[in-house]
Amino acid sequence: MSPQDVDEFFRRLAKERPDPRSELDYINPYTLLVAVVLSAQATDAGVNKATEKLFKVADTPQKMVALGEARLRDFIKTIGLFNTKAKNVIALSEKLIAEDGGEVPRTWEALEALPGVGRKTANVVLNVAFGQNTIAVDTHVFRVANRTGMAPGATPLLVEVELERVVPDRWKHNAHHWLILHGRYVCIARKPRCEACVVNDLCAFPDKTSSVPTPVRKTAAKKRGVRATARRRRA
Repeated sequence: MSPQDVDEFFRRLAKERPDPRSELDYINPYTLLVAVVLSAQATDAGVNKATEKLFKVADTPQKMVALGEARLRDFIKTIGLFNTKAKNVIALSEKLIAEDGGEVPRTWEALEALPGVGRKTANVVLNVAFGQNTIAVDTHVFRVANRTGMAPGATPLLVEVELERVVPDRWKHNAHHWLILHGRYVCIARKPRCEACVVNDLCAFPDKTSSVPTPVRKTAAKKRGVRATARRRRA
C-alpha cells in the first residue's frame, strides 16, 4: 500500500469514526490496566459486565489486594482463564504498591515487568491512559494490517513495527482504535463485510466478498417490490 493510500485509508476511517474510543469500561489508569489484562481471549462486553461490579469495590491496587484473590475470582468467573487472571491482577497490584507507590507506570519496560502484562496491554495503557502515540496490535489489528496489505507481518511485533513506520504521524494516536473497530465490525475474520467497507478500493485482499454497495442492493429490492405491486394490480 502506497503512503498516499495509507493516508487516505485513515482519512476515511477517521471520517467514519471521528472519535474512536476503547470499548473497555474503566475509571482510571489502574482500572484500565486491569480491564485490558482481563480482556485477553475474552470479549470487551464480557469484561465490562464483570468489571461493572468489581470496580465499585476495587478501583485501586490497595483495594484490589484487600479484596483478595478468592473474592476477585468470584467477580470475574464468567471471563475465560479467570483463575490465572485473578492471580496476575493481585500480583501486579502488589507490585504496583511495592515498587510504584500504587501508580501505573508510564513506560513499556515498567508495564511489561508487571505480571500478566504484555506488549499489547502496555501499548493500550500508554495510549489510552497517558495519550502516547503507541499502536497496540491485537487479533483485529493483526488481521486488518495483513489482509489489506498495509503492514504485513508474521508476528504482532513485526506488524506493530511496520505500522509505526507507515502510519502518518497525524493518525498515529487513534490508529489502533480505528483498526480494531474496523476489524471488529467490518473486516471480520470469516466473512469480511467488503460491501460495507469504506476502504474497499484501497485494500489488497484478493478474496473480497461482494463489492456491490448496500444502497444498490436496496434499490434492486425496491424495484422487485414495485414489480410485485404492479402484478397484483393487474390481477
